[in-house]
Amino acid sequence: MNELTQYMKTRRSSLSLCLEEPGPDDVQLRTILEIATRVPDHGKLAPWRIVLWSMAARKEMHENLSSLLVDQPEIADAEKKQKGTDKILHGPCVLAVISKAEDGLKVPRWEQELSAGAVCMNTLIAANAQGFEAQWLTAWYVYDERAKDILQLKNNERVAGIIHIGSSSVQKNERPRPDVEQLFSTR
Repeated sequence: MNELTQYMKTRRSSLSLCLEEPGPDDVQLRTILEIATRVPDHGKLAPWRIVLWSMAARKEMHENLSSLLVDQPEIADAEKKQKGTDKILHGPCVLAVISKAEDGLKVPRWEQELSAGAVCMNTLIAANAQGFEAQWLTAWYVYDERAKDILQLKNNERVAGIIHIGSSSVQKNERPRPDVEQLFSTR
């Protein structure tokens, strides 16, 4: 079994809470981005963009999202959602993969959204290839229209994934995986 096969068979994300400095430097980040964007992209639309959320930007987003939870008492599970909001501060490097999928193009929206998901997965793999740990997350606010301005999203944009990247000395525990025999069939 070659190294890539072994890596893919045992790949596991690290929890964002466990990520610490160092994160990628500018050269490593550029390499991560180059790898991240080598995904299936039918029609060569690049229906996504990637934004580095600096710590200053994340602190501002955290404050505004926390205020949104307080100011909108109708938001269910506010305490749980606050914990999701707090995760935006985890890790030295946080990338937001933003889907720019549109209807009416030669490639169906669904394929454009899948391409954004592939960018997220490639980002995890690229971070690992550069010697870092990573986790792909979302949270309540990526689905809440009231948070669009806080996240600086345009009308047709959605967050496909928030990728936390850093270093970790915490051992990763394996979790149960799907049974391939139950998911695979021949027709």
